[in-house]
Amino acid sequence: MQDFLKNHKFSILLVLTGIAFYWSFAYDLTRADFIRLISLYTGLFFISFKLIQLEKNNFWLLAGTAVLFRLVFIAATPNLSQDFYRFIWDGILILEGINPYLSVPNDLKEISTSLEFTQQKLIQGMGSLSAGNFTSYPPINQLLFAISAFLGGKSIVGSVIVMRCFLILADLGTLYFGRKLLLKLKLPTHQIFWFILNPFIIIELTGNLHFEGVMLFFLLWSIYLLHQKKWVWSAILIGISVSIKLLPLLVLPLLWNYFVKNRKTENSDIPGLNFKKLLGYYFIVGVTVLASFLPFLSSEFISNFSASIALWFQKFEFNASIYYTIRWIGFQLKGYNIIATAGKILPLVVILILTGLAFFRKNNSTQKLIGIMLLGVSAYFFLATTVHPWYISTPLLLSIFTRFRFALVWSFLVMLSYSAYTKNGFQENYWLIAVEYILVIGIFLLEIFKSKLLLRLPYYK
Repeated sequence: MQDFLKNHKFSILLVLTGIAFYWSFAYDLTRADFIRLISLYTGLFFISFKLIQLEKNNFWLLAGTAVLFRLVFIAATPNLSQDFYRFIWDGILILEGINPYLSVPNDLKEISTSLEFTQQKLIQGMGSLSAGNFTSYPPINQLLFAISAFLGGKSIVGSVIVMRCFLILADLGTLYFGRKLLLKLKLPTHQIFWFILNPFIIIELTGNLHFEGVMLFFLLWSIYLLHQKKWVWSAILIGISVSIKLLPLLVLPLLWNYFVKNRKTENSDIPGLNFKKLLGYYFIVGVTVLASFLPFLSSEFISNFSASIALWFQKFEFNASIYYTIRWIGFQLKGYNIIATAGKILPLVVILILTGLAFFRKNNSTQKLIGIMLLGVSAYFFLATTVHPWYISTPLLLSIFTRFRFALVWSFLVMLSYSAYTKNGFQENYWLIAVEYILVIGIFLLEIFKSKLLLRLPYYK
């Protein structure tokens, strides 16, 4: 023990400092205090960087530290997001036998719950935007909300703790399969800690209870099984992932070349996959997703759920990049906000990009497939009208298995978007948004250019 303390004293000091910083972040910070928020976050990012740099060969120290940092948040009420109030609301409705997709909180007068928190407290907590719209969370996510409300001990804090346990377990699963996949791909295993030990992930997923963490666990598990050629179970798992968050739907078209076109290439690691199996894969994904939606299906559900999803493209705006430029041009030409038009066109552009990546890129290995997934998902977020910080968890995880590092930079800079929440109300700082995206897109383009140069070298594999 003495030798351990002597050899790792600086790392231990960093861990203790990190615990203090996370404690301050979890229990003594308000979202409107942006200077303190970004200062603590910068310090935590430095601590994680140094720990990975110093202890990259000490898996258990880094893993234990990651768990310890998460446990600091265990009883904390999320302070950067109010979404968890809606999670609890939806979970209570399911426990009461009410379909959460068929009503908005503001229109539901009373729910006969025995839980100590009242309808009004949850509605006030989730905010008018959430309370006035239909839920957009898929069924398996709703199941987790219901379990959390049931096991929560009839309190908000109890439900929060249960949700947090789900997310911590999901991160541990991501650590497990992420390390295994890195070993299979012959990549440095410590790279998984750029996700697991990243303060962005700890704060946004564990701290603020965003279920991207659970979605990413199933997505990564699916990719790992696909690499192992266990495509049936891979399809089931990606279907579960879609039923938690819809985002993995974006990666499904990218499987075309992986299954079909390049299966006989000399360097391919996927012999035996073909068009019939691709159709089977899509069928299993579809059946899995449909099975999860069956308990809620109705024409009214389809209408409400579609309307809720459409809001993200045609009504909501936050921390966008290319869209804000388009919006500015729209104001100059039309004199009004053109989000209703842009929100219809930009998804079509994303579809075209995904189609190009699917049919014209040689995804004949798992690592190349993940790289294409990273590019496709990133293109979607670059063109999106709304990019909340926790959305970046997906490109961050995918980047761990590639040579691209722009998503790591993005995981730091995206926190600048919290400057929009001030004591005087909501007001985005477009200068900080410009800094975020000029740096992120600049590094993205530089890495793309560098990647193309490397591919031309005869010794590059």
